[in-house]
Amino acid sequence: MSDGLKHGGAMLAVGVGDLKLSGEPGATLVTYGLGSCIGVAIWDPVSRVAGMLHYMLPESQRDPAKAQQNPALYADTGIPLLFRRAYELGAEKKRLVVRVAGGAQVLEGDSLFNIGKRNYLALKKIFWKAGVMIHAEEVGGSVSRTLRLEVGSGKLLLQEAGQELRELGLRGGL
Repeated sequence: MSDGLKHGGAMLAVGVGDLKLSGEPGATLVTYGLGSCIGVAIWDPVSRVAGMLHYMLPESQRDPAKAQQNPALYADTGIPLLFRRAYELGAEKKRLVVRVAGGAQVLEGDSLFNIGKRNYLALKKIFWKAGVMIHAEEVGGSVSRTLRLEVGSGKLLLQEAGQELRELGLRGGL
């Protein structure tokens, strides 16, 4: 996980069960291989603070020790941590642009557990309780996705497996 310090023009990779934040306009946060995992990208247009989380599972209660060691692995511990870290860097909840992607069913036989759908439902529940609105999303389906968040502009680029990179537009034209 990131310390939230400025990172120049760097490409900051966010791995599975990881989160990173940056306030450096030239930096880009990127996460690869969002299958059933969910990527959460947040950006504050005033403070220019951006953050990204790549969580793998919906709930930490099955393994509290693992969740304590790596809270970004789970929706219920990673999402609040992402937002807290952003606030520490000057972001404000009311200004945050929130976008999500992932939650696919990429494996045959995954329908029994349907981790992607459970991950997305966990996120929706957490956001609903916290009064957080999702400005754009690309979830479900059966393909993996890559996300790139440009810290300076807040532009979020999405690439589905085998497709061209494209911008994930905002609802309502924000």
